Amino acid sequence: MSESDRNLLFTRLAPNVIPALTQRGVMPFDADRVSTVTFDSYSTLVDVDAAERALADRVADPEPVSRLWRSRSLAYTFVANQVDAYQPFYEMNRDALQYALDAHGVDLAPEERDEILAVYHELEVFDDVHEAVERLLTAGYDPHVVSNGNPEMLASMVAHADIDESIVDTISADEVETFKPAAELYRHAAARTGTPIDEIAHVTAGWFDVMGARHAGMQGVWVDRKGTPWEPFDGDPDLTVGSLLELVERLDA
Repeated sequence: MSESDRNLLFTRLAPNVIPALTQRGVMPFDADRVSTVTFDSYSTLVDVDAAERALADRVADPEPVSRLWRSRSLAYTFVANQVDAYQPFYEMNRDALQYALDAHGVDLAPEERDEILAVYHELEVFDDVHEAVERLLTAGYDPHVVSNGNPEMLASMVAHADIDESIVDTISADEVETFKPAAELYRHAAARTGTPIDEIAHVTAGWFDVMGARHAGMQGVWVDRKGTPWEPFDGDPDLTVGSLLELVERLDA
């Protein structure tokens, strides 16, 4: 059997086999099994709290607006998956921002709203990211980004974060028109990386993203920089870290 045939076989079989084992706690995080590391983008590599700062000049109390904006943005992606109403994430994010503004009685011109929205092209990278992705690349783990963001958003994100030399490629939900945590996106990512899905560690700050990756057959690594509690259903992450550098050390990279 050729290497490409083995990759295809693993990609097809792992979604059915690996999740059942990990949910029963049979397989804890296995560093030796990892050959590729994929990262979520927003809140994992770059800090979306900058969105609240972008609101500060236009909204008297930006924190609840920002919180509702983010939660509605995610809710729209979940609903879109269920009712087959896909649209690029940038448009979802725009609609979510408009709802958050309306809900809090904030009346902004479309131009001002779009200026706030544009902050997603210039989010600041977390302090641990540069060293972590560079060490993983050097160690041969081929870091990729797997994100709901559309290709233009991801291109500007990695360029502004100055990690475009360390990230092998970005993989967008737009390529399959399906958002996280649908298994289709993770399986697509495995195919795009050319890696058997059970050899991928997916690293994310999103609890639902951890679950989606694990159910698809990846190992799910939760980045908990804020010391928040884990969601109390459907099992634990394969690994929880407070910094990306903890994962790097675990992989001996």
